[in-house]
Amino acid sequence: CAPARPSAPPAAMTAAGGGGEPPKAKGELGEMQRQLKALAGKPSTTKEAAAQKRELFKRVLYYLTVGIDMAPLFSEMILNSATPDVASKKVLYHYITHYAETNQDLALLTVNTLQKDTRDADPTIRGLAIRSLSSLRVPDLAEYLVSAVKAGLEDRHPYPRKAAALGALKCWDLDREQAEAAGVVQALRDLLLTDSDASVVANCLLVLRETDGVAGALTRKETLYHLLNRLREFDEWGQCRVLELASHYTPESPEETFDLMNALEDRLTHANGAVVLATVKIFLNATLTMPSTHQQVYDRIKTPLLTLATTARTGELAYGIWAHLNLLVQRAPALFCTDYKSFFVRQSDLAAVKSLKLEALTTVADAQNAYDIATELSEYVADVDEALSRQAVQAVGRIALGCPDAAGITDRLLQFLDMGSDHVQAEALVVVKDILRRYPERADDCVVALGSLDLAAVAEPQARAALAWALGEYGQALPEAPYQLEAVLEALDEEESPAVRLEALTAGMKLFFKRAPEMQRGLGRGLAAGCADTHQDVHDRAMMYYRLLEHDVHEASRVVGCEKEAVAAFADAARASENVDRVFEEFNTLAVL
Repeated sequence: CAPARPSAPPAAMTAAGGGGEPPKAKGELGEMQRQLKALAGKPSTTKEAAAQKRELFKRVLYYLTVGIDMAPLFSEMILNSATPDVASKKVLYHYITHYAETNQDLALLTVNTLQKDTRDADPTIRGLAIRSLSSLRVPDLAEYLVSAVKAGLEDRHPYPRKAAALGALKCWDLDREQAEAAGVVQALRDLLLTDSDASVVANCLLVLRETDGVAGALTRKETLYHLLNRLREFDEWGQCRVLELASHYTPESPEETFDLMNALEDRLTHANGAVVLATVKIFLNATLTMPSTHQQVYDRIKTPLLTLATTARTGELAYGIWAHLNLLVQRAPALFCTDYKSFFVRQSDLAAVKSLKLEALTTVADAQNAYDIATELSEYVADVDEALSRQAVQAVGRIALGCPDAAGITDRLLQFLDMGSDHVQAEALVVVKDILRRYPERADDCVVALGSLDLAAVAEPQARAALAWALGEYGQALPEAPYQLEAVLEALDEEESPAVRLEALTAGMKLFFKRAPEMQRGLGRGLAAGCADTHQDVHDRAMMYYRLLEHDVHEASRVVGCEKEAVAAFADAARASENVDRVFEEFNTLAVL
């Protein structure tokens, strides 16, 4: 049956008369075959004949693009390969490589045509032919590809040499032994040092990076310095390849380290972010064994990076720069303390960038700037963006945990409990719980603020669990604590969150040993509901508490209500610190993002 009718072709194609409707039946496909055969018998030297062939090729390519099988026209397309028109050649090569990948028999028919074009007078056609021949990826054609690539590497024009350099990698992938025997890889090594065209050298470097790796000849001092001396001849992509190679080089002495950094100093002010980051990586890697110089490098690179991040043309580019800046901040926060205002959030920032900035602000906070940073973060708490608002509350909490001597940070955090926003109150409760675990001496101020809250009115599970913990830990100072917990324990089977059920049981046990008469009935009902709970953790905890009480009330009090040491460091912060050094080794890669 006939193929499905595709969408209409582009207007330009319709206007040119080259298409508009897919072939409705074999008769129309046959008509196209007759047209191609007729054109094959005509010379393409006239403009009219070349234009007619180009439009027919475009029509074939359009049908191919929309998913119609045009393989029956393969022979006729090959017959029309003799054309000096570059646009027609591109369409033809696309058609050939499309079908040759899935049909090796058809690929064999194209070899003579492509080999002939590799000797064409036009360097563009020679380069396109080499690229198309290397794209066939047919192992049986490796010997033809090797000879074409070898000839292309010796071409007098740079475009065929560029195509041949990339084709050498495909040739090496198909048959490494044959590529080595033919001297293809050695020719690339020679061109790397002798070719006058920087784009050819960049392609040779890319291929040799895959075939030889970074160890050995590529990172020899002579090779690297030759490439660095020509660095300004390369385009931005080529510069990134050379700089990436240089990041693997270890200078032999401190003097050579300084010479290397001086030679690349101007790359730090380049307009392209990839070039700047690649240069930064060289500076950082080269000075790892020189601690004092390494710190000076941070001072030198932070201004170019901050400038690049704030002037980035796209949000995606800005995110990449800020992610690397945030990594550097994690490693050396003291060096960025005076630049904390550069990390203030802008309205135009992407949500991901805002998150990175908040993380950096909490890292650079110290006794001198903590209050100013907390004041700025407090403005974000009232933002209409709920995600930003939550992250801002968490950031203020991390500052309060990290800067115990900063005046007013905890008070500002407690004010969030009365802002009238559910999500702000929820995040503030979680943070207050962590502060009390880290700094029990702040309990007096925090307990007063918590006393005005109603556990039943808190909606989010994490916040309910945090408030239940506080009621159990400091319930002796909160008159309403037993009655709030009693309401939760009596309706424990109706509580959806297992975390809240677990915390309510523990809080009820703690408060029972402090205010037994008021908690006895609620705790009993809570334990009964917990023992019947289908959640394994809740069931096990309720059973444990019940058996403890049954065995010895005083021993239960010693186990559950004992004095606890303040938390020195939270596990999440410790894991984050461990990951920083590992990610730093992957600087200027996607691992940072």
